[in-house]
Amino acid sequence: MKFTPVGIDIAKSVFQVHYVDEQTGEVVNRALRRRVFVEHFANRTPCLIGMEACSGAQHWARE
Repeated sequence: MKFTPVGIDIAKSVFQVHYVDEQTGEVVNRALRRRVFVEHFANRTPCLIGMEACSGAQHWARE
């Protein structure tokens, strides 16, 4: 199975999400608020997430 790699930069209230759209080839750089972060990934196809290593990353990895 092929997974799209997604990079996530964690901040206090906004997360930056970076990936290349498989269908269009467009580089996506989107800011997501904490409240919609999990919803965004619940509605996507499976992907490989790369996240910075910090204490907040442990919480979001479990989500």
